[in-house]
Amino acid sequence: MKLPKWLGLGFIVGAIAFATSAFAQQALEINPKLTAQMRVTNASFPGTVHLLPATLETTQWGWFNNAQPPVLSIKSGDTVVVETMMHSHNQVVPGKTIEELKKLRTDFPGRGPHTLTGPIFVESAEPGDVLKIRILRVTPRSYAANFNIPGMFGLFPDQFPDGQVKYLYLDLERKVAQFSKGIEIPLAPFPGTLGVARAEPGQYSSVPPGPYGGNLDIRDLTAGSTLYLPVFVKGGLVWTGDSHAAQGNGEINLTALETAFKELVLNISVVKGQKLDFPRGETAKDWITIGIDEDLNKALENAKTETAKFLADQRKISIEDATKLMPQVSDCRISQVVNRVRGIHCLNPKTVQAKKTVQYPTTSNAEYYVAAASGKDLNAVMKSASMSLIELLQEKEKLTRLDAYGLTSMRMDCRLSKLTADEKGLSCLLPKSLWVGKRTA
Repeated sequence: MKLPKWLGLGFIVGAIAFATSAFAQQALEINPKLTAQMRVTNASFPGTVHLLPATLETTQWGWFNNAQPPVLSIKSGDTVVVETMMHSHNQVVPGKTIEELKKLRTDFPGRGPHTLTGPIFVESAEPGDVLKIRILRVTPRSYAANFNIPGMFGLFPDQFPDGQVKYLYLDLERKVAQFSKGIEIPLAPFPGTLGVARAEPGQYSSVPPGPYGGNLDIRDLTAGSTLYLPVFVKGGLVWTGDSHAAQGNGEINLTALETAFKELVLNISVVKGQKLDFPRGETAKDWITIGIDEDLNKALENAKTETAKFLADQRKISIEDATKLMPQVSDCRISQVVNRVRGIHCLNPKTVQAKKTVQYPTTSNAEYYVAAASGKDLNAVMKSASMSLIELLQEKEKLTRLDAYGLTSMRMDCRLSKLTADEKGLSCLLPKSLWVGKRTA
């Protein structure tokens, strides 16, 4: 049977297209670096600059796995311009109701909500090395969300059976987000999650942080800061996500000001011969030591241990002397209390002669609303202080209960004034400057 000319021509075009596609796929299989070469660009950042967009192929929803094939391979000293997605593969966007957001958690048990871009394989990184990750630039998208899943998660799930989601516009020119009429939150974007693959094989939730970093939620790790992470597997395997436009020291309602990043510029280097058991941060003025545990009391003890080790090394003194010195120089804050594993981080001045100057008010003043508490159990102290601050905002500013919960989660600052085993002291502050156009009494 003779085929029509148009049909025969169609078969020929189709065959050519198929062959071209097959050849291209074969070329990629033969030389996977072709993919990386397509992502290299010219830019004024250190090393070779790579572009890593957030797509379904370059992200994972809610888990880490050290067997996950890397989506990008770089050399030590290279820079990666990373794009991130909002939670649940970008399903948390304006228009989604709190009931829909709750369903995204209940329908997918065992995985975290975070969308993670990566992993990035760093050539020459081996177990026992350290990755030095410099955060050069952070640019969020133009909107974000804060939400409380009803009756689930957060510091007070039983006391907040009603849920709420607020979508906020991020004014990137003014660097603020309007929480409600007359209340503006300063933007301070940072990656809530930045970590490497853990040593153990298998698939693990992205929620709890660990020695590998991950969901540390330390708001000081903004542009200009550096995170040091111990390497557990060949190539390190770097992920990032849980992108924040702002967050309190003591994130309590489960969420910060959750967003996605148009660009997160990371310069990644391998440090050989430097032993590090736990993540460590660096800002222009301070070194950041970190302690985590499901129990805040143990998290504090871990933070004290890490800080004493750091101070002993920095100042060439004994661990015993460093432990005594810590209360005089180390400024410790509650990082977060919502990731199953809770976090405390301490700011330690780079200037070795410096002493701690931070204030620990126990009552409100012209600058801050303040709620303070003390006691032996830091878990109870944290609950008491943060709930008192929520109630204070309801009373003084007539905020709804859920709005007070969300605002404290995004902007309060919980400072540890007492660090002993028998007594922990905590002052949780909220700036009155959030209320614009008037001075709050």
